[in-house]
Amino acid sequence: MAIALRLSRGGAKKRPYYRIVAADSRKPRDGKYLEQIGIYNPLLAKDDEKRVELNEDRARYWLGVGAQPSDRVARFLDAAGIRERAARNNPNKAEPGEKAKERAEEKAAKVAEAEEAKKAAEEEAKAAAEAPAEEAPAEEAPAEEAPAADAPAEDAPAAEESTEEKSEG
Repeated sequence: MAIALRLSRGGAKKRPYYRIVAADSRKPRDGKYLEQIGIYNPLLAKDDEKRVELNEDRARYWLGVGAQPSDRVARFLDAAGIRERAARNNPNKAEPGEKAKERAEEKAAKVAEAEEAKKAAEEEAKAAAEAPAEEAPAEEAPAEEAPAADAPAEDAPAAEESTEEKSEG
């Protein structure tokens, strides 16, 4: 028979309350157990003394006869100084998944494009502001006068033809 030190859930819906029990590992979580060695109330503050109450003598006894603690009970035993728990090291724990990385890259690319567009717009505005105020109207004036200049230029060849005709005849 394999003995496990584990949590057995009690309490109401959304109001958990756990017994720390020594039980046959083949029995259901909340089923029959051999002995209750403590309690765990997760609703209490983490620094509250009554959050985890553990009978250290009985815990040591069950560990001595070969009981295997669950992960959570192993944490409680380590905190109580009964049994050392090897610290786990997962360097990738806080690293986002592949799809999250892809989304972050796409977002970074969009932000970079937006910044480039903003810089280009600022440079254009700066170039327009740096141009002397006198040149801007002067540039606009010839553009407006150009159609007027074209019209007499068209008339001018007609006038030249008429003068040439007169001189020949």
